[in-house]
Amino acid sequence: MKIRIKGNSLRYRLTKTDVERFDTNGYLEEVTQFGAKTFKYALQRSSNNALTADFDDDTITMYMPVTMALEWTSTDRVGYENNTSSMYLLIEKDFKCLDNVAEDQSDNYPNPLILKMQHAH
Repeated sequence: MKIRIKGNSLRYRLTKTDVERFDTNGYLEEVTQFGAKTFKYALQRSSNNALTADFDDDTITMYMPVTMALEWTSTDRVGYENNTSSMYLLIEKDFKCLDNVAEDQSDNYPNPLILKMQHAH
């Protein structure tokens, strides 16, 4: 799971394995060590009716409604957003990049633009 924060915008991107783990456990967490301090970010299924997030005990947690989580993990739906609060929230499946990058993308979802480009030839 990757996190991107810019101002009041928070985005999570999940690989196939991340999505499978979240589907099974209803919870997914990443940990980053900063010397003696630990920063965590997590995704958790919830009874809320929209994506929400909070920051507590050095942990960012994004909460995803159960019905949303079930649809997201079992269909081709790319993601969900919530732009109704002061913080913009986005969660999406991580696609393979179209350009060459150094990171391992073997667990990412196929980029739909690649399929369109292949059919255009």
